[in-house]
Amino acid sequence: MDLAAALGVEFEDPELARLALVHRSYAFENALSETNERLEFLGDAVLGVVVTDVAYRAFPSLSEGDLAKLRSSTVNMHALAEVARELGLGDLVLLGRGEEMSGGREKTSILADALEAVLGAVYLDRGPDTAFDLIERLFFPRMVAYVSGDGGRDFKTTLQEMAAQEKGMLPDYRVSERGPDHQKEFTATVFLDGEPWGQGQGRSKKEAEQQAAQQACDKLATRHPAKQGG
Repeated sequence: MDLAAALGVEFEDPELARLALVHRSYAFENALSETNERLEFLGDAVLGVVVTDVAYRAFPSLSEGDLAKLRSSTVNMHALAEVARELGLGDLVLLGRGEEMSGGREKTSILADALEAVLGAVYLDRGPDTAFDLIERLFFPRMVAYVSGDGGRDFKTTLQEMAAQEKGMLPDYRVSERGPDHQKEFTATVFLDGEPWGQGQGRSKKEAEQQAAQQACDKLATRHPAKQGG
């Protein structure tokens, strides 16, 4: 399967489509002067604008803060990599041997960056309308799932990636428990840089940590509404 088939979008310039898949490791090993990083930069911006536009129009009851959280949940690295996996971009991206051998086709950062580059290529090749339609088709179901509370979101994974991007560190969970064995209640607090960012309770350690991570994700989304890095 090629990129056009994966996206359901035909490219007028096949070379632009190919460039969107050129990881820097491949360019280095093959002495190429261009990588997909400039397209990634463009795609990041286009994606942010479209998701913000769709969120504003589709969910008129959401406050500014909730819109920021929705946008952050939609365009973070973890979410982008999930969409890239669904499209099969891991099989299409051009990697150097080192990245290939180290499992680069499954790396979240590489997949997320490749998807942004592809969106940038669609924007340049087919124009804003086609790019808008593609992004809405790929991401709107996830936005609806987030707003409705569905989708099985893994907040611990999301927080780990958001914290790495925003603060360059990993979350630290501290869990306490109380009550008899048959009716334990767990309280989890997640720390970033030694400061508490979220707290949750639950009947299991996992449930408490997920609630704490969700609270921390919401705080990070409010303070840093746009996706960082790429």
